[in-house]
Amino acid sequence: MAILVFDIETSAFAADTLDTVQLEYLFRDAERLPTEDERALRRQELTRQMSLWPLTARVVCVAMLNLDSQRGQVLYQIGPGETEGASGDPVRYVPCADEAAILTAFWRAALRFNRVVTFNGRGFDVPFLYLRSALLDLPISRKDWLGYRFQSEPHCDLAEQLTFYGVSGREGAARRFNLDFYCRAFGIESPKRQGVTGMDVDRLMSEGRYRDIAEYCARDVEATAQLYRVWQQRLSGIR
Repeated sequence: MAILVFDIETSAFAADTLDTVQLEYLFRDAERLPTEDERALRRQELTRQMSLWPLTARVVCVAMLNLDSQRGQVLYQIGPGETEGASGDPVRYVPCADEAAILTAFWRAALRFNRVVTFNGRGFDVPFLYLRSALLDLPISRKDWLGYRFQSEPHCDLAEQLTFYGVSGREGAARRFNLDFYCRAFGIESPKRQGVTGMDVDRLMSEGRYRDIAEYCARDVEATAQLYRVWQQRLSGIR
C-alpha cells in the first residue's frame, strides 16, 4: 500500500489585491479597538494570519515523499522568467511557473497513493488544497482525505493521532504541540533547526529565495515521516 507524506507552504496575497469590502471585513475587529496602537497591532496580527486562509493566500510549495521508496519531489513556485535546477537525489526539486502548475502536478501524483500522512493536514493542508483548487477550477483527484475524523486511513493526521483526537482538550496530558516540539521530544531533527519557519515564507518569497522555501518544506516532510514511524511502531492501534 503506497503511502504519501506531504506538506505545503503558503504565502499571502498583497493587501492591495483585495477590494475595499474584503479589507473592511478582514480588519473589522481591529477597528473596534479603543486606541490606534491597539488597532495597529491587531492589523499586523491579521496581516500575518492572511497566509493561513485560502481566500487570502496561495500555495507556493508542496513537498512529497513516498514512504516506501524514500523518494520524493518538491513542487515550488519561482518568479517570472526565472529558472532553477531540478536536481536532487533522492528528492527532486521541480520549479513551477505558478500555483496552478503546482496543484495540477500534485493532484496527478496523488493518484498513485492509497494512503496519506500529514501533520495537521486535516485542519490545514487538505482543506487549503481543496479550496485553492476549487478557486482555480482545477480537478481534484482525491476527495476522500477529510473523511471520518476518528480513523487513520486513508489519511493519518499525526496532529490528531498524537493528541488522541483531542481527548485532553487544550491543557491536558495529550494537549497538542507543534511539529517542532514533537520532533525535539522524540529525538527527531527539527525542520526549524536551520533557522527557517513557516512564518518566514512571505518574506522569503519577496526576497526571491524560492529554493530556501522548498528545502524547508522538504525538511518538514522528512520530519513528519520520521514522526509517523514513531507513531506507527509505538502508538498505532490505541483506541
